[in-house]
Amino acid sequence: MIFTIKYLTDKNLIKKIPTSILKAEESIKTAESWLKEAHNNFEHGSFRSCIISSYLVIFHSGRAILFFDGYREKSHFAVARYLEDKYVVNEKLLENKWIDILDYYREIRHDDQYSTSFYTSDDESEKALKNAELFLKRIKKLFDYLTDKK
Repeated sequence: MIFTIKYLTDKNLIKKIPTSILKAEESIKTAESWLKEAHNNFEHGSFRSCIISSYLVIFHSGRAILFFDGYREKSHFAVARYLEDKYVVNEKLLENKWIDILDYYREIRHDDQYSTSFYTSDDESEKALKNAELFLKRIKKLFDYLTDKK
């Protein structure tokens, strides 16, 4: 099921705010900071922390686009749904695989934080780190395209 932006706003999952290139850029910088953290966690064998840090790279990257468009999320779920509706389905500027990655690591993060038996491996952590790097790179490309268009 595709959740439309209207549905997300009607259900208060996103809120309209003034558009802000500054907040978008800050969100990307936050993602870059979390990427450094994810690398450090991986290098020190803190694999659960690497997964969480990698997810935060993905989350803050996606969130940057919402800020650019003048929205603020009220749930992590809404970031994926917003990007899916606007940039995958309607504008066709983003490939669906990025939404799948965001959703996958959002669910992993949830399991890690709320499960009493969550376990991850170094392979899964490394995969998360690589996906976070690729996601950030792809969102930066979209952000650059959108700012050039403005």
